[in-house]
Amino acid sequence: MKKKSSYSYEEIISCGNGKLFGPGNAKLPLPPMLMFDRISEISENTGNFKKGSVKAELDIKDNLWFFECHFKDDSVMPGCLGLDAMWQLVGFYLGWLGNPGKGRALGVNAVKFTGEVLKNVKMATYEIDMKKILVKENTTVGLANGILKADGNKIYSAENLKVGLFK
Repeated sequence: MKKKSSYSYEEIISCGNGKLFGPGNAKLPLPPMLMFDRISEISENTGNFKKGSVKAELDIKDNLWFFECHFKDDSVMPGCLGLDAMWQLVGFYLGWLGNPGKGRALGVNAVKFTGEVLKNVKMATYEIDMKKILVKENTTVGLANGILKADGNKIYSAENLKVGLFK
């Protein structure tokens, strides 16, 4: 696989179908659990820790599945879905580097919500800064910090997002 610096919706769907990184390797979830529409930027040796960074975007539309059930007559994107998007991006980054194995979220040390993604938001933007990547025999673990911005305003932050790839 040739590493690219950005990925379209069609390309990330290909990842969800197991075609981007090959059989048995990192996949993104498919809709409706895929929580971004594109990866606008991905690179090595960048970010706050110089271990790599990822930026992705979700176009907010009135008909997104979670708005009708969370909460009735008080629509808001569940915070756990924004957090899951960050885990998805850390796993994607590990696969993008060429590490083998199936991805699993392993934890997060701290999460802070200071705002909401409501129907009037036009775009949610995720920014991931990789902190550390550990590679042992059959396992790769990535540690990262992440934020979610709603129309450019930081509203979620997560410290020490942990994702593993397992052969």
